[in-house]
Amino acid sequence: MASDRIEISRDQIDKAFSLAWKAHKTPEKHYLIEKIRKYNRSEIIISFPASGSIKDWYSKGPFGETKVNLNLFASLKSIGNNEAASVNEAFQSRFEAIVAKSSFEVKVEKAKKKGKQIVFTGHSSGAPMAILATLWTLEKYHTPKSNAGNHPLCVTFGSPLIGNKILSHATRRENWSIYFLHYVTRYDVVPRILFSPLSSFDKKFEAISQFFNPKSRSFMTQSTGKDAAISEFYFFVMSNTANVTSHDAYKQMEGMDATLETVANFIPLSPYRPFGTYIFCSGNGKEGRKVVIRNPDAVLQLLFFCAQLSTEAEVDQVSDRSLREHIINGTEFQQTLGMHNFVYLDQLLKVPLSFADSSGDINLALSDLGLSTSARLSLQAAVLIDERRSENEKKMKNKIDLVDEKMKELEKYKETWEHQKLGYYDAFKVQKDPDADFQANIKRLELAAIWDEIIELLRNYNLPDFLEGDEEWIKIGTRFRKLVEPLDISNYYRHLRHLEAGPYMDKGRPRRYRYTQRWFEHYKRKPEEQISESCFWAMIEDLWYKTSNTMNSFEDVKEDVEKIEGQIKKWVDDKKLDKDIFVEGSTLVKWWNSLPQQHRQGSCIRSFIETNML
Repeated sequence: MASDRIEISRDQIDKAFSLAWKAHKTPEKHYLIEKIRKYNRSEIIISFPASGSIKDWYSKGPFGETKVNLNLFASLKSIGNNEAASVNEAFQSRFEAIVAKSSFEVKVEKAKKKGKQIVFTGHSSGAPMAILATLWTLEKYHTPKSNAGNHPLCVTFGSPLIGNKILSHATRRENWSIYFLHYVTRYDVVPRILFSPLSSFDKKFEAISQFFNPKSRSFMTQSTGKDAAISEFYFFVMSNTANVTSHDAYKQMEGMDATLETVANFIPLSPYRPFGTYIFCSGNGKEGRKVVIRNPDAVLQLLFFCAQLSTEAEVDQVSDRSLREHIINGTEFQQTLGMHNFVYLDQLLKVPLSFADSSGDINLALSDLGLSTSARLSLQAAVLIDERRSENEKKMKNKIDLVDEKMKELEKYKETWEHQKLGYYDAFKVQKDPDADFQANIKRLELAAIWDEIIELLRNYNLPDFLEGDEEWIKIGTRFRKLVEPLDISNYYRHLRHLEAGPYMDKGRPRRYRYTQRWFEHYKRKPEEQISESCFWAMIEDLWYKTSNTMNSFEDVKEDVEKIEGQIKKWVDDKKLDKDIFVEGSTLVKWWNSLPQQHRQGSCIRSFIETNML
């Protein structure tokens, strides 16, 4: 296997399925644990039961989604856009109850301390618990700075979707998506259920769910194949799946059809999208090949196309099969799992467009799934998104050399004023050297244009998902922010824009600095801060304006003054700020000298200022 593919044995898959199925039949327990020791490997498998109760699938709203609990899953967000992922509220609530009401956390902690490999697994609606448990474990024990080995694995069977596109984006950024394997049989309706709004089929779902509810008399019973309710339910789910996949397919094109966008405003579309590695099983017994695919946009298309019918006469037969495949006999499924005849669709652009184009394993596997030429074209179109994002990243990387060149010139400008014992913030603000200041301003604007282009692509998810977590991008972004933002602030207050537009931090701070600050904070696993060492000048300017305003007394702003003083001291102690900010005549010193003498006597930055003024 390639280095970015998960290493999982046939034995682990077999054990995961066995325990997942066992847990499915014991819904009264929060989870089941099985310890395994084979040769030099020590691991535990934790499996979660499913539920056929509608309250465990849906909460309020048409699709039952809610913002993810960032206290448990801090990384599941778009960093720059500062937007949390959406997840199924009922699934999240069930997992929160498991953490709160069981010994789950203790068991995981014990396994991690002993260095055991943990495999989380689940079938049906037990699978989302396994997914959330894996995400929780990755969040708690496998941050970039933890250096913790033995990453957890997650193996699901017939799992419904649990989150939106931001969840997929975040797991790819964190390089976590490779730890998730989702087995899906060709016609299984459950992985597609959440494409449909609850309000439209809640009663149908309550009836259908009894076929895979272990507490029901109908559990695993065979239907007649002519049950109108089953056919209607399957048709409804697949119609909504078609709406979602076709909408996303059009959005993948350079220009989206305006009519389709208008229709989307009237037809509620599900927010749920796939993530991780999907393994599609054709259901052809031992000979059936398993198609492995990691591109989430291609997975979405495959969820629709592989369940298509050849003729209308197949509706009853396939709708019945959609339930039977979900509750498929354990022995039969294990037989197909055990055959390691995986076909990896890593080169989607080379997928043969028809059966006649090739006779290789890939073509045979796609034929097993009933993929037409149209379906294969959709797979190719899906991968073009990643291709386009990679091309955009290459274009931006090509501009990084120019960024580095411009920043070196600005660093020379900064050093020039340091030698003259004047900070470059104040030199630029008062235009001490018009020629040098003009050239510095040109560099500032050129850098802003490049970074604004990068941020705009990122904001619209037109760059690779990994970029916000990439160390090299974080380093260059942080260097840019710390060097150039003081000049932006200086320019903002030099032109008195705060009098017209309001404080810089509220109205004037560009996305290029907000985004790069969030990158750095997330990488360091620091809490999000309103102010950083690159923009503290804006706080000083605003406090000076407030303290010089006769409408305000010092007591009105005392708390803010003491807060910024304490932060400045910490930044200087940590060598994150240059001491030239304390030179006589700087904006900071002028403001500080305007404060009441009694306050200055006890100020924590008094010694810095007095030392530099000697």
